[in-house]
Amino acid sequence: MASKGIAILGSTGSIGCNTLRVVESLGEQFRVVALGAGCNVEKLAEQIRRHEPHVVSVETEHYARELAELLRAQETKAPAIRVGEAGLIEVATSAGVEIVVSAIVGAIGLVPTLAALKKGKRVALANKETLVMAGELVTRVARENGAELLPVDSEHNAIHQCLRGEKREEVRRLVLTASGGPFRSKTPREMEEATVEDAMRHPTWTMGAKITIDSATLMNKGLEVIEAHWLFGFEGEEIDVLVHPESVVHSMIELVDGSIIAQMGVTDMRHAIQYALTYPERQPSTIPPLDLARLSVLNFEAPDRKRFPCLDLAYRALRAGGTLPACLNAANEVAVEAFLENRICLTDIPRIVDRVMRTHETRSAICDLGVILEADREARATARSEIERLEVGEPARV
Repeated sequence: MASKGIAILGSTGSIGCNTLRVVESLGEQFRVVALGAGCNVEKLAEQIRRHEPHVVSVETEHYARELAELLRAQETKAPAIRVGEAGLIEVATSAGVEIVVSAIVGAIGLVPTLAALKKGKRVALANKETLVMAGELVTRVARENGAELLPVDSEHNAIHQCLRGEKREEVRRLVLTASGGPFRSKTPREMEEATVEDAMRHPTWTMGAKITIDSATLMNKGLEVIEAHWLFGFEGEEIDVLVHPESVVHSMIELVDGSIIAQMGVTDMRHAIQYALTYPERQPSTIPPLDLARLSVLNFEAPDRKRFPCLDLAYRALRAGGTLPACLNAANEVAVEAFLENRICLTDIPRIVDRVMRTHETRSAICDLGVILEADREARATARSEIERLEVGEPARV
């Protein structure tokens, strides 16, 4: 059997690195054709040496020069080195690529992921922002070009597994589980005073900074509700969130007769990645299986929507539709960046997102990429203005 060519958008991040571990564990079934990264040229150089891709992409010309010099110094054969969004598009659409793992964080993943779908490639999607911003456009492009869209996020991957063999009309609701993050049992005052270091202490998963902060505010779960709508065709009122601190049940579905089907496993993203790469087949994995005998208890609780208002903001965006989800996503990205820079406090994030959403003029032309990207730019500008007002102590405009 010929090996399948893989491209990875976001190869130096957590999902990207785990994808390469999975590829190595599966032997000669897959080969790495192209890698897209940002500014971590040391990690990318190591991946190039190990996997010999034909083309790679970095964020800027500066990093391209730095990468080329590093490869020369290491006497590693250099692939074609591309730059920026155009480089990511080339990575996603390169000849010989059959599967694109879209693991880049943020809105930057939308355009190259769309490009891969237009070429009819299977996309293993870990970039939730792509569906949050442009779910209708992305799913339409996938249908029109015969492209597969398979989820890599552990929650959606679990739902995909639970739905195998079930009829849509027999499923009452989807239930996405959430660990609750580091502030599940903290008071509003403790959340107000939380430092970046506090917010980065996720209890069960090791992830990048942005997604870890999103998990701390539960915005990550809100974005996943929107993503689940587009992946599986369920409305917002048919998608629930349940806090499950142990992170053993990755998500579940409830059938019309009251039965619940859950997908359980260890907290290791390699399972979801391998599932997406090898689907519809299941293959043996090097990941240790879940030891049910050692599980003393599994806890579940409803999320505290007053302490975690980001969840309701996401449901509001999903109900309104149009460009409001793109607005939500953009404002959140800007606010999270400001928090990571110690410019605002953690609880300012939902306040800023709410203010930006209230001032946004929602447009309905959501199959127009230009309209979506313009909404994204507008929301970012408004969010930056709100952050500047907070910094100088001016009253917010609502």
